[in-house]
Amino acid sequence: MKVAITHDWLVSYGGAEKVLEALLEVFPGADVFTSVLDKSKLPAAFDKAKIIPSFIQQLPYAKTRYRSYLGLMPAAFKSFDLQGYDLIISNSHACAKNIRVPKSARHICYCLTPMRYIWDMYGQYMDIERPSILIRAMAPLAAQYLRHIDVSSSKTVEEFAAISKFVAQRIKKYYGRESKVIYPPVGEEKFKISEKIEDYYLVVSRLVPQKRTNIIISAFNELGLPLKIIGTGRDEDSLRKMAKNNIEFLGFQSEGKIAEVMSRCKALVFASLEDFGIVPVEAMACGRPVIAYGRGGVLDTVTAGKTGIFFDEQTSSSVARAVLKSEETAYDPALIKKSVEKFDKKVFKEEIKQFVERVLGQ
Repeated sequence: MKVAITHDWLVSYGGAEKVLEALLEVFPGADVFTSVLDKSKLPAAFDKAKIIPSFIQQLPYAKTRYRSYLGLMPAAFKSFDLQGYDLIISNSHACAKNIRVPKSARHICYCLTPMRYIWDMYGQYMDIERPSILIRAMAPLAAQYLRHIDVSSSKTVEEFAAISKFVAQRIKKYYGRESKVIYPPVGEEKFKISEKIEDYYLVVSRLVPQKRTNIIISAFNELGLPLKIIGTGRDEDSLRKMAKNNIEFLGFQSEGKIAEVMSRCKALVFASLEDFGIVPVEAMACGRPVIAYGRGGVLDTVTAGKTGIFFDEQTSSSVARAVLKSEETAYDPALIKKSVEKFDKKVFKEEIKQFVERVLGQ
């Protein structure tokens, strides 16, 4: 069976790329088609894969300003010739499912999310990005065009799999389609329970507006409790300026160092609305509880009172109340770690195999 995998863009290594990496382990001979490729940002695991970028690769600053070419991405994926493939898997949160499906092929989509910045989070992204007057004036028409393309491309998909119940609801809302929830892979084997827990809370995040690290910093400014922050991003300078002395910025860290720091924290604090949220699962794989905004994918992963605490609003006062509640809560690290076994890569790979076999057998 000849397999093609489409992936929105390959210019960094995050949750979507970990899914792609696992898919390539299930289908080691698959070819990968993507809008833009920067191999220098990918781990060695991708070296053996045949990866074909689109015509966008040749455009100015494509590797760094790829989002500027979002309007061209539907055409970029349509331009790929997928004749001769038996199975096409689109690993998509944007345009990767917008393909020409040969009559001989079956198309399934592992949906990371319907495109958030054109659907329910359009207004929030416009507020966060603060585009120029010209772009703001053009944005409604662009979003309308992309919504039409997004719905149209969903009709080429034979079956959807969703990364969480939250995403399954969004697939139903925007595409009118049912989907099977298959949780994304988390390499929980590299995360260990530490015998020594130190006196600090932890944030692991890109330092960008939508991650809402600012409300966590405001909360810990008031609480005076120790907080460590791992990550970099465009908001780093402004966040450092607002933080008091009890807050320490660790910058970029390797996966091994992140696992070590996670395993010793009192709890991970997570303030963004995510479709799944791999970082909370990684913290729980270390046996550490999670203090999270109680919406989105964390409702699939965190159990209030047992593996973490939820706060109801994305405000500093709501975060602070949850932290104080967590201080008074007793947790069982072994129980927390056991709760994330269902997110292991082996489970993901087996469920993907069964999903594909069922679709092909229909």
